[in-house]
Amino acid sequence: MGGRGRRAASTPPGIPRPGRLAGRLGAMDTRRSLLRARLGRVGIWSFALQANPFPAAKAALQAYERLGYRSVWFPESVGSKEAFAHAALLLDASERLVVGTGIANIHARDGVAMALGGRTLEEAHPGRFVLGIGVSHAPSVTARGGAYGKPIEQMRAYLDAMDGAPWAGPATERPPLVLAALGPRMLDLAAERADGAHPYFVPVEHTRIARERLGADPVLVVEVTAVIDDDGERARQTARAFATRYLALPNYANNLRRLGFADEDFAGGGSDLLLDAVVVQGDAEEVAERVREHLDAGADHVVVQLRAPSAADVCLEGFTALRAALGGAFG
Repeated sequence: MGGRGRRAASTPPGIPRPGRLAGRLGAMDTRRSLLRARLGRVGIWSFALQANPFPAAKAALQAYERLGYRSVWFPESVGSKEAFAHAALLLDASERLVVGTGIANIHARDGVAMALGGRTLEEAHPGRFVLGIGVSHAPSVTARGGAYGKPIEQMRAYLDAMDGAPWAGPATERPPLVLAALGPRMLDLAAERADGAHPYFVPVEHTRIARERLGADPVLVVEVTAVIDDDGERARQTARAFATRYLALPNYANNLRRLGFADEDFAGGGSDLLLDAVVVQGDAEEVAERVREHLDAGADHVVVQLRAPSAADVCLEGFTALRAALGGAFG
């Protein structure tokens, strides 16, 4: 996302010279290819890492790394650990893991601070940090004292601010950037201005649509929520407790409505049909099959969020079983 160079006099205003445009596109394609290689096929998405004291989170992180998982992603919600401080802790606690924000809230810091925070982590841990950013949700933004505007316009202006951020640190590349994207216009913006997209709380059908909308080159990192539990009733309760808060948020609800879910699917914490689509429940083999479905639908990297009755459960047993069940799909 570099600045613009001086144009030749023969080039119409607003149109980059072909050579310069080809260079930018080539550089972006290279960045995206490198990101795919670093991420592999399957990673971990976790609320539990921030719910534990750091020594316990560090032990879990190192266990994930020993299992062979290539990435760990975490949220930045109201009341959670600050995204860049948390990422720094996780990067220092591991040797090879790629750490991604899922998602750093653009209302928590201005565009310059976001850009410089990302560069700081990239300079300290080259190739191991992915900056995922998003517009969040109106209730969360209001709770911070912010103003939730038109998402596309806000994100585009924010990206402009990031692009224009000064950097006085050592020469370093910016980290890979992915946008929280559900609807078609945000997916378009992710393809245009970022290295890819990071959809959350989505069924497999959304992954097919997202890949078609993004095109072949942008990196598609899809979050998949799962409950590994041999007690079907308890698994359903865990899934519904998790899903209820998301179904109440317009961004997620509207996305699911675009995919064909009706009003009755949102009542009572979600219909069984809807819950099964967004939270896979069963044994490790069933979760692995859902991961494969997303990969087949066009995801480059699937990050699995295992949920348990306790929000602090790092689900090490479940991630161990999932690793074995994924077999060659693990990548």
